[in-house]
Amino acid sequence: MSKVVIVLPAYNAAKTLPQTIQDIPEEYRKDVILVDDCSKDDTVKVAEGLGLRVVRHQKNTGYGGNQKTCYKLALEAGADIVVMVHPDYQYNPKIVPHLAGLIEKNVCDVVLGNRIRTRRETLSGGMPIYKYLSNRFLSLACNVVTGENLGEWHSGMRAYSVKVLKTLPWQENSDDFIFDMQFLVQASYFGMRMGDIPVETKYFEEASSINFGRSLTYGLLTLWVLAQFTLRRIGLASPAIFERNGNAG
Repeated sequence: MSKVVIVLPAYNAAKTLPQTIQDIPEEYRKDVILVDDCSKDDTVKVAEGLGLRVVRHQKNTGYGGNQKTCYKLALEAGADIVVMVHPDYQYNPKIVPHLAGLIEKNVCDVVLGNRIRTRRETLSGGMPIYKYLSNRFLSLACNVVTGENLGEWHSGMRAYSVKVLKTLPWQENSDDFIFDMQFLVQASYFGMRMGDIPVETKYFEEASSINFGRSLTYGLLTLWVLAQFTLRRIGLASPAIFERNGNAG
């Protein structure tokens, strides 16, 4: 059986962490790593109280920087499959076995939780209309440019095979929110098999979410990453994010 390591990139998640852990199926709770990015609340104390392995950054590194630590630790722990779960409870952890299962059965190398099953369901779950529209536009652009067919490119609930983490040069990615987009475009560039399964949308006060200004920046950076992908494909540029990881094996 594959070793599944769950990583939680955490920042101010003390209120939502207990429910997140409770909803992870029990058989998947034995290998959970929480990386705290200098939270200002009791995230570390709550996590330790739940018996999690906790690693705390000495300074805030950003969302992407947090993930870099998560994946490094997961690889060191001997993971075959790594599942990222946001501890803010915006994504339902009950689907962890399904995410990991598609990888374990060699159906996919990357699996995402897709929040856009229907427009009605997504909006009733609290996703702001401007985020829904930008999500649809940018996801379409990503599919057209890369040739993939993902229902959503902006989900924070993801599972990766160890092959993905050893092949993609994710260490070259941004330490900010655009890390996620760079990672998926890299996965497409290196021929990883990507798929998704539905997960309900949950927006509420404690769930982390970037504001309109940050969302606009994210959208523009997404288009820039797609431009880099295109330039690399036609041989006009060689961005470092598309240079194969030296640890590939």
